[in-house]
Amino acid sequence: MTLNIYNSLHRAKEPFEPLEPGHVKMYVCGPTVYDSCHIGHARSVIVFDVIYRYLTAVGYDVTYVRNFTDIDDKIINRSNELSVSSESLAQKYIDEFHHDMDSLNVLRPTIEPRATEHIDQIIRIIEILMDKEYAYAVDGDVFFSVDLFNGYGKLSGRKLDDMVAGSRVEVDQRKKNPFDFVLWKASKPNEPFWDSPWGRGRPGWHIECSAMSEEYLGASFDIHGGGKDLIFPHHENEIAQSEAAFGKTYVKYWVHNGFVNIDHEKMSKSLGNFLMIKDIVKEYHPETVRLFLLSHHYRSPVDFTDSAIKNVSAGLDKIYALLERAEKYLGSLPDANADYNKDGTPPEKDFWSLFCNAMNDDFNTAQGIGILFDVVRNINRLLDQTNQTMQSDDIENRQSIHNECLNIIKMGNILGLLTESPHAYFKQKKEKVIDKESIDAKMIESMIQERQDARKSKDFKKADEVRDRLKEMNIEIEDRPDGTIWKMIS
Repeated sequence: MTLNIYNSLHRAKEPFEPLEPGHVKMYVCGPTVYDSCHIGHARSVIVFDVIYRYLTAVGYDVTYVRNFTDIDDKIINRSNELSVSSESLAQKYIDEFHHDMDSLNVLRPTIEPRATEHIDQIIRIIEILMDKEYAYAVDGDVFFSVDLFNGYGKLSGRKLDDMVAGSRVEVDQRKKNPFDFVLWKASKPNEPFWDSPWGRGRPGWHIECSAMSEEYLGASFDIHGGGKDLIFPHHENEIAQSEAAFGKTYVKYWVHNGFVNIDHEKMSKSLGNFLMIKDIVKEYHPETVRLFLLSHHYRSPVDFTDSAIKNVSAGLDKIYALLERAEKYLGSLPDANADYNKDGTPPEKDFWSLFCNAMNDDFNTAQGIGILFDVVRNINRLLDQTNQTMQSDDIENRQSIHNECLNIIKMGNILGLLTESPHAYFKQKKEKVIDKESIDAKMIESMIQERQDARKSKDFKKADEVRDRLKEMNIEIEDRPDGTIWKMIS
């Protein structure tokens, strides 16, 4: 099945054909580093992390660029509030961003450029726009003239005349059109600045992405991504300035992810409902957060609620519990790069192909995750059959289970899940819940010993009562040849 991508530019799914066969060039707008990252940032980063992983897995050579905006009004204002330099503030939040994303198992892009490291490239593009008379300077500021770019509004679907007629933009009498946007800002007292042909100043927000994408991907490239909130004005302005400067189609496919709501409300600082990544991963396993965000199609909104995240956590437990069960049967789980055992019984469904079909349909991770759970159910069924027939040396069945486990692990590799051993996963989860709920682990061990003593004395009623008490505490026990283990259940 051909990969089809929903292109925001044309509002339709289109077959994916990179400009250069076998090579994908992708640029995604990164954070403005003035504060900690919230779950909305996580969704965008994780969505494009999965797209990066999938394109690589199906054989493309991917050059992935994700920038940092490290000079901006918000950064300057925050640094002044804290009496620190804008450079040190930006570095602090770049480091925190990396820590957050590493905790969520996000792969680093090929290149992570910073705006302040590309001032020369920014000035060069502004000079081109000035020479072509798409831009004009006023009092040290430089503006882009939207009236002179015929395609303005083609990404957002907005018509310039309609926008001007009903505009509520801040009036700047120096602009020729209210929607003209700044390319270069004249410096104010106590602000960082760089020298330019128009005087000391700093770049506007939109121009930095045009400069960095052109530097590393060229004047035209395949995929540009970001949240839906960036469609207008940021991405609209990028198109205008880049295509005006270089006379080429800027981006072939525009990809935008939907928003994260909190308890049916939009995230808003005024509502105080921002969920910071560093706080969420203290309460939930990072893979639970990934699975939750990917369990909805990337273009759809997703609503973060306690019940929703707990349901996803229970689902992740089921996957790891199956892998734990399969590991005991097989001796070890296959590596993602392993080969299928060719002599196993052919699966009823080719789950890997079904998963790829879902991903080829505009990266439909929601459908792909559903297929992953189908594989979990299928392996549990195969293991149940093995237990019933007591044929633990059934080579055909063993090979089939190996193949299906390999499917799960390969799917997990695309989704950025199942990176831990089942033992490590449940151990970490147990420790997290013990800490959060102030559970006395010694008391649990004492209750388990009490149950074992009751079983030895054949007091099965008492043994069952202890098990039920533990279950009420959300603790599940499992009897093994080497003893009884316990873990927390969602």
